[in-house]
Amino acid sequence: MPPILEARDLTKTYRAGEAEVHALQGVSLAVQPGEFLALMGASGSGKTTLLQLLGGLDRPTSGEVVLDGVTVSTLDDDRATRLRREKTGFVFQAFNLVPLLSARENVGLPFLLAGRDPNGGEAAARVDEALSLVDLRSKADRRPDELAFGEQQRVAIARAIAGRPAILFADEPTGNLDYATGNEILQYLYRSCAERGQTVVLVTHDAQAGAYADRVLFLRDGRILDEIGLGRRTEHPARPLIERLALLGQ
Repeated sequence: MPPILEARDLTKTYRAGEAEVHALQGVSLAVQPGEFLALMGASGSGKTTLLQLLGGLDRPTSGEVVLDGVTVSTLDDDRATRLRREKTGFVFQAFNLVPLLSARENVGLPFLLAGRDPNGGEAAARVDEALSLVDLRSKADRRPDELAFGEQQRVAIARAIAGRPAILFADEPTGNLDYATGNEILQYLYRSCAERGQTVVLVTHDAQAGAYADRVLFLRDGRILDEIGLGRRTEHPARPLIERLALLGQ
């Protein structure tokens, strides 16, 4: 089976005054359909920059990103936006929910923006399915300010997966949550992957979060320093990953 996502010799260079910052330096990777991949590394290692390039939120200085057979980095802005809307879902550290909308309305928002009625037919069924996956059907009519932080992030996950995207990108989704609530969010991401075959790419600095992945790519100075295979497991102890990271000086 061909990869659902590929990066081919990606570089990204920024200007900082008169200096050049090489955020990524020749990164290549492949993600298989249904895989849970974690990108780890210290602050400034390039992991968030890599996720933004993989998700089509930014363009590389050189190299290619291929998403579901389409070379994203060669598309014009309109086609890239359309591909991103059709093929990807995003979950960020900030929940980015619309305060005046209910949980159900927030989850249905991508359908509305695409010109589809989120309250009827297949779109409504997908909204209900996504809310069920994150155990929020009973709170579907509540606004974000009536939900706990963890519940708000679960709404964000439901919104990201309702359209059944080819790949889900999650950038530090537990960063604003306490330990127990963060683990709940990781369990929902894992369920989406294990039960629905959803491909997930997670950016995290936390080994507890990275331990949910099938495979971890560790970045340093804009390069992939190591690949750590963990495999699909029903339990997610962090110790094996922490021990491996310790060997890398983390």
